[in-house]
Amino acid sequence: QVHLVESGGGLVQAGDSLRLSCASSGWIFSNYAAAWFRQAPGKEREFVAAIGRSGYGPNYGNPAKGRFTIFRDSAENTVSLQMNSLRPEDTAVYYCAVTKGALPSASSSSYDSWGQGTQVTVSS
Repeated sequence: QVHLVESGGGLVQAGDSLRLSCASSGWIFSNYAAAWFRQAPGKEREFVAAIGRSGYGPNYGNPAKGRFTIFRDSAENTVSLQMNSLRPEDTAVYYCAVTKGALPSASSSSYDSWGQGTQVTVSS
């Protein structure tokens, strides 16, 4: 099982930007698909963005379209989520997930390993 560690969360104001990163021990991100999901208090886990193995993706959920960008840094072996124009409704715990599959799936059941999550809080 791969060990994933998210970083970059924090408290920001509406309109600000944040970059979340997901680091892996043992897996090479470029060989697999990875995704970001989020879960707000009292709500179900929600798909944010995914990036497939080289040649596939990315795939964005509705909350991310036009504001967020998912990308892979092969040199650092990380997958990051650049979030711009943040809104209070983006407040959630953000989770990184990976799968041995190639496609950037929006379904949480497609992913084999999950990180512990990083809190993002956007104040109005």
